[in-house]
Amino acid sequence: PDNKLYISLGQPYNVAPRAKMDLYKKTGIGGIIRMDRDGSNREVFTYGVRNSVGQDFHPVTGELWWTDNQVDGMGDDIPPGELNRQTKAGQHFGHPWFGGGKVRVKDEGYDKDTPPAGIVHPAVETTAHCADLGMAFYTGNQFPAKYKNAIFSAQHGSWNRTEPCGARVMVTFIDKDGKAKMEPFAEGWLNENKEYDGRPMSITMMKDGSMLVSDDYAGAIYKISYVGS
Repeated sequence: PDNKLYISLGQPYNVAPRAKMDLYKKTGIGGIIRMDRDGSNREVFTYGVRNSVGQDFHPVTGELWWTDNQVDGMGDDIPPGELNRQTKAGQHFGHPWFGGGKVRVKDEGYDKDTPPAGIVHPAVETTAHCADLGMAFYTGNQFPAKYKNAIFSAQHGSWNRTEPCGARVMVTFIDKDGKAKMEPFAEGWLNENKEYDGRPMSITMMKDGSMLVSDDYAGAIYKISYVGS
């Protein structure tokens, strides 16, 4: 909305080492940076990110919403994945003091620290390790009216969870106060044998109001259209 380029810079570690934190804060690693389209005026827009793959701006409010994949190796059911709502530049979303949601990280003693002031916790906590990746707001007119300005997001599916999860498309409805509720929209890529037939990766909207979902496991792009009345 501001004619700038936004880039997510994921953490190169499962948990960011203390020795790297000053560098990461300065450069925006483990965050989202923005700059003018010619590369000038580079600045860190978001702090405390682990690995955000999907971002989009709310078509009405202009707020940035984004997914974040959280810390591995803490257990099957923690920490949660995240869908975050950012209302202004410079906000901090918790990593590495939090591994996801409000779950504290023990690595390098981060759980003994007082976290930075003003940390923003996620708008939605998702099932641990389902791998929330690409997302996009629905601005078309083909789907029923309730989907207008909702978020569609891809869960790629877990790789290190005893009971696999994810491999589905989720939809998140946002009320007038900015509160969000997520639910499954399209499923079936994780079969009854708990094996993957496909793994949704990213989402984009077509001009006719239909939706495209990419799958990097099956090597496919699916088109989802509404033909009801």
